[in-house]
Amino acid sequence: MKEGEAAEESITEEEVDKVYRRLNAQVEKSGYHLNPDVEFTKDLVRGLLANEQRYGYWSCPCRLSANNLEEDLDIVCPCYYRDPDLNEYGACYCALYVSDDVIRGEREVESIPERRPPREEREAARAEEKKRAEMMETMEFSGELSKPVWRCKVCGYLCAMDEPPGVCPICKAKKERFERFM
Repeated sequence: MKEGEAAEESITEEEVDKVYRRLNAQVEKSGYHLNPDVEFTKDLVRGLLANEQRYGYWSCPCRLSANNLEEDLDIVCPCYYRDPDLNEYGACYCALYVSDDVIRGEREVESIPERRPPREEREAARAEEKKRAEMMETMEFSGELSKPVWRCKVCGYLCAMDEPPGVCPICKAKKERFERFM
């Protein structure tokens, strides 16, 4: 038996049902929808829970994890690609989230191409982002802003405060998924 199979076997149906119900309630309050195919969606929830056991975070069950949170931040559920995929294809890459059109039956879930850039491009972007963040730390603002502005990289939520919030009030992404915007 492989390590991944052992992780999935230790996850009970009761646990999957509980997380599914909690996640469904959360996303509906935020204006999103889980895939209406409940069994398919619960399989994805099972994959998220298995990845949480393996890596310590909800890495997308449809992508290979680097087992490194900093490298995988873009694919921690909800991933950075969810909203563009929903807008263009009606579902996210793994089809956990679907659009209003899919919920209303006006659109079928179709095959979604991978939007995540190759590893080399992601590493270059992280290096550039780190350089930009360091530059932002040294910049003085004109006095018009009394606080820095933080942007959630998942949903685009903006807030002005000394530190980013612990959890995004819109999409529930954690603090490490915010970037200094201004």
